[in-house]
Amino acid sequence: MALARWKDLCVDASDPRTVAAFWSPLLGLEAEPAGDGVTRLRGDSPDRTVWVNAVPEPKTVKNRVHLDLVLPTVEPLVAGGAAVEHLPEPGREWHVLTDPEANELCVFPAGQRWPTALVVDASDEQAIAAWWADVLGARLSPGPDGLPRWLRDVAGLPLEVWKFVKVPDRKTVKNRWHWDLVCDDVEELVRRGATPLRGPHGDVDWHVLADPEGNEFCVFTSS
Repeated sequence: MALARWKDLCVDASDPRTVAAFWSPLLGLEAEPAGDGVTRLRGDSPDRTVWVNAVPEPKTVKNRVHLDLVLPTVEPLVAGGAAVEHLPEPGREWHVLTDPEANELCVFPAGQRWPTALVVDASDEQAIAAWWADVLGARLSPGPDGLPRWLRDVAGLPLEVWKFVKVPDRKTVKNRWHWDLVCDDVEELVRRGATPLRGPHGDVDWHVLADPEGNEFCVFTSS
């Protein structure tokens, strides 16, 4: 049984309006100001929400969290302010682009085997995938390399797959992309290995935690 479920996605930005203007048409979401320097990208259901939050610090390292999208062409993204970082090549048939604030995303050609995905860099991709599968009650499945590091059937996730990808570098700064969950037992999350970073205070009624690899996420109660 799932301990927690998907709520929505968040991205830090120096200029939320510019970042929102890029991602809104790309994800098919409507941008609207939400106060305090926040722009909400709203879809046809609450779990298709992306919060673009103003932060003072600029992006300094490669994001450890990004999206894989499937599109017929990258030309509209480039016209909207994306930069092409890597072109497709044999064995690597996707584009790597960055948005106007240098957030990476991968774009795969339509009609092939690749799913849309939330992608998280990891030191031990199998262990962290298993941890999140347990928390979310998701189905653990193999990636193209045969290793069980993809999550499928994540309730509420507006993408086909949640991928964990092994990288040699370790996490050094706060992730600029993170996800929010709904969970009524934060203590159980901590017992299972999450680290509490900040609790509710003032007008903030949610908890901030980190998973066993240090990836930040926010937890709201169902009430």
